[in-house]
Amino acid sequence: MSKGPEPLSAPPGETPTDPLAHIAGALFRPMGADGVYARTALYELVAERLERYITGQRDAQAEILRFPPVMSRQQLEKSGYLKNFPNLLGCVCALRGSEAAIHAVVDRHGAGEDWTGSLTASDLVLSPAACYPVYPMVAERGRIPSGGLLFDVEADVFRHEPSRNLDRLQSFRMREFVRIGSPQEIQDFREGWMTRASALAAELGLPCSLEVASDPFFGRVGQVIAVSQRQQALKFELLIPYHTEATPTACMSFNDHREHFSQLWAIHDERGKLAHTGCVAFGIDRLTVALFAVHGLDLEKWPPPTRLALAM
Repeated sequence: MSKGPEPLSAPPGETPTDPLAHIAGALFRPMGADGVYARTALYELVAERLERYITGQRDAQAEILRFPPVMSRQQLEKSGYLKNFPNLLGCVCALRGSEAAIHAVVDRHGAGEDWTGSLTASDLVLSPAACYPVYPMVAERGRIPSGGLLFDVEADVFRHEPSRNLDRLQSFRMREFVRIGSPQEIQDFREGWMTRASALAAELGLPCSLEVASDPFFGRVGQVIAVSQRQQALKFELLIPYHTEATPTACMSFNDHREHFSQLWAIHDERGKLAHTGCVAFGIDRLTVALFAVHGLDLEKWPPPTRLALAM
């Protein structure tokens, strides 16, 4: 007789009294590291329906790109991520050298010694956000056309912040609609999505609030940057409480990058002026967990409008 599902040890909800402990084991399986889990069929069913729902909100003119979980280290360094968020970055490392040298490293592991000091960085890093590869691609095409550009992108991304909380995974799916154009086009795009987001959350039966926010910039200088970002209202987040006493979790973000990426990659409009960029990001896993946290594990008992929206 096969055993039942293996429970998450101290489920990513921490203790038996955690309000999300009752759903953790049905959604995830442990993989030996905090914030990195295998996803069950039940979880994937809802995540896939959520993806289709988001696709239904996509502009017909959007160019669709799906990225791997890794990207060019050189491009990421140029983007400024290493400077602003070094504590969150994951680098792809590998063993180099002759066959004998690599065997010697493996033997050290067999002898119970540390072998990781022999690793060297490759030219790849783990993608920390889905949109980063878009900007160098656009730059290579030349000046952007009148009316700008719109992309639908997605990637499995990584941020080094181990946690057992269901709302803070290290490896997670990020879907983004990216807009490149004039300052007014970016403003209209972002404000339009901020207006739509609350209505989408209502269709999904998720309580929410929309608040100004900042990225988790590193160090004291980063704190100053974060304050400036908030003062300029360059970032808003859609916050969803997973239960009545929970601190709300950011499940969507609405970002105005201004000329940041265009300055780095020399992205110009048809008149030769620096373009502006912005994006709306969907945390697929955070939204999926929110649906289970708010509505429970029995899909048949979910509210009719939510089931209709997700075509379930």
